Order: sequence, then structure tokens, then C-alpha cells
Amino acid sequence: MATFLQQVINGLSIGSVYALMAVGYSLVYSIMNFSNFAHGGVIMIGAYLGFFAMTLIELPFIIAFALAAVGAAMVAVVLERVAYRPLRNRNAPFLYFIISAMGASIFLENIVIATIGPNFRTYPRVFSATPYTIGSISIGRLDLTMFWVSAFSLAVLIFIIEKTKTGMAIRATAYSGRASVLMGVNTDRIIFIVFGLGGLLAGIAGVLFGMKYTVYPQIGFITMKSFIAAVFGGLGSLPGAVIGSVLLGTIETLTAGYISSQYRDLISFVLLILILIFRPRGLMGKVTEDKA
Repeated sequence: MATFLQQVINGLSIGSVYALMAVGYSLVYSIMNFSNFAHGGVIMIGAYLGFFAMTLIELPFIIAFALAAVGAAMVAVVLERVAYRPLRNRNAPFLYFIISAMGASIFLENIVIATIGPNFRTYPRVFSATPYTIGSISIGRLDLTMFWVSAFSLAVLIFIIEKTKTGMAIRATAYSGRASVLMGVNTDRIIFIVFGLGGLLAGIAGVLFGMKYTVYPQIGFITMKSFIAAVFGGLGSLPGAVIGSVLLGTIETLTAGYISSQYRDLISFVLLILILIFRPRGLMGKVTEDKA
């Protein structure tokens, strides 16, 4: 039982970071009806910004953390203006958005390799390596920080979406973009805000994930897990993205703990295939046959 609880705690930690990534996916999907595969590049940029802010500039962790989040939000907004807005103005098919997103992701990854290099980099230690212990269960200080920071960030996002006028406009645009325009909603501004919020969460996730493991140009591949989590919970559903992420993180850690860590990625993609076959809309998503 102690081993099981330990794996569940570890799963909640990594699942909370998956949730930050998956919510960014779901936000963009709910508004623009396509999967933003460039989201991984934004997470990578956030991880690098936090790392260099702490090592080169030697900023305190809190300031470096905030700088990385804001920097990632700016990158996400620039990507939207450069890679997606021209397509929106031409009413391009959704397939064009996906191709553009993949191109943007490859561009970000390769420009980092060309300018910074492909080497793995490790964040300086911020938290003590001594874990909290409850009986035979150990909770790492970084793991606990990852969980609480993610939970707080998601709570703030939910407050914005549910309790503010901007959030109401986001929900209206997600429900029907055309009807929102007729009601006076500036959808271009809403898309700008959505990409900014998604980028902010991506920057937070990039720093947390980089601190947990390492920073490297291909770190954005981890967003495939958040994509699986978003599909699991239901693309376009923020609560679904959170629930799917926590479940995926828990399933992965249980797989690594009881079977082998070599199977954790296999289990994730098998889960994705099963969801697409038996429940394409996920746990809490709505039917969206016209989306890609």
C-alpha cells in the first residue's frame, strides 16, 4: 500500500504539470478548432528562459520564474500573429493551421539547436533535496512545489474564465465564434488573450519540468503527453484537460513503478489509440466531428 500511495503522489506531481500544458492545448482548440502543435516549442522556450535567467543573469528564482512565464506568453502571442493570423484572415482550412503549427515547432527547436546548442542543461538546485516524510511515504520538496504552483495557476485561470467579462467572452467565442462577432465580441482580441494565457501556463510548465528533469531542445516533445491528456479528458474542455492529465500522470507512474519505466510511453500512446477508437470525445468533451 505504501508503494502504491508513493506512486500516486508522484503521479499527481507530474500530472499537475501535464495539466498546465493540456489546458493550453484545450484553450486554443476551443477557440480555433485545431491542435496547436507549436505549444511544445513555447514550453521549451520557457524552460530555457528560466534556466538562463537563473544561471547567466543570476536572478532569484521567483523573478526568473516570472520572467520565463511572461517570455513564453510573448512567444506564443508572436507565433499566433505570424503563423496563424494570416491564415485566419484568409479563412484557410484547419489543415493549414496544423501544418503551420508543425512548421513553427520545428523552427523553434532548430533555432535553439543552432544558437544555443543541443546540450542538456540542469537547473541549479532551488529546493532542498531532503523530502518530507509521512510514515514510509516521501514527498519531494520540488514535487510538492510543482503540485501547488500548478494548482494555483489553474485556479487563477478558472477564475478568469468563469468570473470575468473576458472569460465570458472566451466562453462565448468557444461556443460560437460567428455568434460572438454578431454580439460585439472582438474575437481577434480574444484569440490574442487565449494564446497569451496558454503561453503563460506553458512557461510555468517549462520551468517546473526543466527543474524536475533537464532542459534540452527536444523537451517540447513532452507536450505529446499533454495532448494525450487533453484528448483523454476531452479536447476543448478545461476540466477534462485537468482530469485527463492527473489520470495520465498517475497511470504512467504506476506503470513505471509496477511494470517498467520503459513501458510508460507505450501505455500513454496505447491509451490514446483506445480513446480515439472507443470514446473520441474523451471523458468530458463534446462531440466535434468537424474539428481536426
